[in-house]
Amino acid sequence: QCEEAAYEERRYPAGKWACVTKGEPMYEQSISMSFMKLMRYICKENSVGCYLGMTVPVLNEIHLTKEGTELEREVVTAYYLPGEFQQNPPVPMDPEIHITERAPLRVISRVFYGMTTEETILREISLFWELLGPTDTVLRETYIVAAYENPSIPQRRNEIWFICRA
Repeated sequence: QCEEAAYEERRYPAGKWACVTKGEPMYEQSISMSFMKLMRYICKENSVGCYLGMTVPVLNEIHLTKEGTELEREVVTAYYLPGEFQQNPPVPMDPEIHITERAPLRVISRVFYGMTTEETILREISLFWELLGPTDTVLRETYIVAAYENPSIPQRRNEIWFICRA
């Protein structure tokens, strides 16, 4: 009998991402508004005026408050530019979208399903810490929520990423 691994370690290469930072009262508002901006960029509102192609996962970088009991308001939502646009990314028409070169990333990831709210994310972070036990190999204040499917899918696949220290 095969059991799904509790978590896995992965490495991602450096690359260019289109990013939007929002600090709405609720996490869901921030990611929804940011994703809509990114979709307009992906679909046509860019300097080449064409559909760029969707990549997954879409990343939401979050930070915990000093007490670690809630999320900071600011969330960075990031879309990885497809390979053909990595060297010369189309310029976004929206001034809130920034193209950033992100460094290589090593993460420990764990899958979870369903909606991503502040409550579910905090629960997933807590469960993941229980699973890992005491360690100082990962960051404690910054996490990434990776979304693989459309937010309207009720049992969509997500991952929580713990970022490994360099």
